[in-house]
Amino acid sequence: MSLLSVSGLGIEFGGVRAVHDVSFSADPGEIVSVIGPNGAGKTTLFNMISGVYLPGSGSITLAGEDVTGMSPHRLAERGLSRTFQNLQIFQQMTVLENVIAGHHLHERGSVFADMLHLPSSRRRSKAAEVGAMALLERLGLARAALQEAGSLSYGTLKRLEIARALALKPKVLLLDEPAAGCNAVETEEIDRLIAEVAAEGVAVLLVEHDMKLVMRISSHIVVLDHGEKIAEGDPAAVSRDPRVVEAYLGAHAKEAAHADG
Repeated sequence: MSLLSVSGLGIEFGGVRAVHDVSFSADPGEIVSVIGPNGAGKTTLFNMISGVYLPGSGSITLAGEDVTGMSPHRLAERGLSRTFQNLQIFQQMTVLENVIAGHHLHERGSVFADMLHLPSSRRRSKAAEVGAMALLERLGLARAALQEAGSLSYGTLKRLEIARALALKPKVLLLDEPAAGCNAVETEEIDRLIAEVAAEGVAVLLVEHDMKLVMRISSHIVVLDHGEKIAEGDPAAVSRDPRVVEAYLGAHAKEAAHADG
């Protein structure tokens, strides 16, 4: 049984079809990349899977449970975590505090214990801090633990958002353009991290424009164009598919014409 299964997913905005009849699945340890030209519907698809948008049609199954239309909070409790194309970081909090925030969904103590600062509450807080520091070490952010997040570079903030998503201990991790704005060294680190996370049994769903990264690490690729799935398969098969080549060449031609104009 697939860890994540998307069946016939679709949504319209003001009568305009943004995503139509998209289906695919992701197994534990698999890296599934969703690619396509700008405006293909990739982030909209992510928003439906992660509970930001309510699908107009279709269904989403997580670990055998129908989770269609569940809120992001309830999905996170069930093991689905994501990052965003536009960073969702608490800029005024420290790097460490941002990651600790991700641990709170896994805390099961009582409200009274927290209010009274009982030993059980202090133990949970310490455990969250230790776990957060371990993640920061893993992503090369330990030295910045006490820095205010807003003072960091864009590439570093990308890694911080991944750390916070991993703090939720996900079964399924959605990464929306994790390498955008990163230099070659940072991209290589993110590449390594994604592979490591998948090797631990997490299903990774990736939207990324860096095709070298996508082709290097993906187990399976889903290609969207104008909101519809036009191809899917392993990287070698997808790269040879004439529909994929046409979609990308068409997008590049339009970009070139716009630049000339």
